[in-house]
This record gives sequence, structure tokens and C-alpha cells, in this order.
Amino acid sequence: SLSRSYGVYYLTTGNGMLYQTYCDMTTAGGGWTLVASVHENSVYGRCTVGDRWSSQQGNNADLPDGDGNWSNRNTFGTVESATSDDFKNPGYYDITAEDMSVWHIPNNLPLEFWNMEAAAVLRYHTGNRFLRLYGGNLFQLFKQYPVRYNVGSCGDRGPAIPIVYDHGDKESTRMLYGPREFEPGFITFRAINYERAAMAICSGVKPTVGYNTEHYCIGGGGYFHPDQCGDFPSFDYDRLGREQGWSASREMTEAAVLLFYR
Repeated sequence: SLSRSYGVYYLTTGNGMLYQTYCDMTTAGGGWTLVASVHENSVYGRCTVGDRWSSQQGNNADLPDGDGNWSNRNTFGTVESATSDDFKNPGYYDITAEDMSVWHIPNNLPLEFWNMEAAAVLRYHTGNRFLRLYGGNLFQLFKQYPVRYNVGSCGDRGPAIPIVYDHGDKESTRMLYGPREFEPGFITFRAINYERAAMAICSGVKPTVGYNTEHYCIGGGGYFHPDQCGDFPSFDYDRLGREQGWSASREMTEAAVLLFYR
């Protein structure tokens, strides 16, 4: 019933395919549908098995798109395990949406606790209906801004959209990542780093200087600098969880990034 404020729902695609997902009916008026999660199973793996949002085929310049899952109709995972493994349902490409919400939820947290605000590392959403300009979902947005090695030059990026915080704030976002090369308070798409590797989403931030986006952006194409490939490309640059230098915090590195549409 729609009286529930959150939980598992069944939806049907335009082609009549039934799929299961999680919906949040409370945040900022509700109506949020989970379409994907980006989960780093091993930050030490370099585009190895489980790196579905970059490449599972090694760090290979001859495969510039990697697995290509940001802009294809491949699906994987289950809603129940979205904090324990990568997840992508047909809603990712089938839903016509206006806004996005992002939850950074600790790895392996059971679904019944996802809605507990205190459990989240960060939660935020967009409010300006930006997806209307980019085809209504990320599948279409990444057709316009391909997540592909060498597709553009250092510093090129897609749109940077302001966010409204539901848990956390600009200051906590700044502390959760290592390098101070960004302005917090945004979600940025398809950022290209110094080595011309493409990352899909800089979640919570807008790159401003330096273009070492591998330390604070997620997902990507099939080729990076050798020490950077993966779904969380180089969050562990100064080893995991030191919270110094270039590394992201342990909280960020050990949290799944849940992507919702409305």
C-alpha cells in the first residue's frame, strides 16, 4: 500500500516487465525510487570483478567504455543487497524523472534500517528538475556525456547541479573527502581528470581546481592511471581510512551510494 513511508515496491516498465525496488515516500515530499547503487567491494581491486560501474575487465585503454553500465540497459543485483553489492534495475533507463536523491549508506546495512537518517553518512537531493534537460534519467544523460576514457580533456565535465541536504551539510561533505579541490553542495556528472579518465558522478561536490577527481568521484570508463581504476577509483590513494592526504574517509569508502529518481 502507498501508505507506507518507505520499503520494497514492485514497479512495471513501459514494456510490461515487473521489477522490485525500494521507495522513499518521506524525504522532501517523497516519491523517490531507488534505481541503482554503487558499491565498492574492494577498493584495492583495480577494475576487477565487482567493479560493474567502471570495468571488470582490467585497466584497459582498448576498452575505453569499460563495462558501459552507465549508458546501457544491463541490470544486476537485488534491492535487498544494494548496500552489499552493485545494483541497477530497469527503472534506471525506463523511468522519466526530474530530480535525483543520493544516500551514502554504510556497507551491508540491512534494508529495514536504510531510512534511519542517523545511519546515513550523507543524504541529499536536487530540487530544480534538472533531468528534464537531459532526457529524464541518467541513462539518457550519459548518452550526452559518455563515461569513456579520452572522450574529453582534463577539467571537462557535464552539469553540476546544486543539492539540498537531508542529512549532513557542506562542511561534513568537505571533511569526508581528502583533497580540497572542490566546492561542496553539488552533484556533478562525467568529470574528466588529469589523465583523461572519465568518472560518472562526483557526488556531493563540484570539481574546481586540480582535476584529481579520482579521489572524490565514483564510477568510470575502462581506463585510468594504473593506481586508480575501479568504482571508487582512488579513494584509498594514501591507504584506506587514514583520512589524510588524498584518501577519502573510511566512512565514504565503506558506504554504498544509493541513487534515487523522482
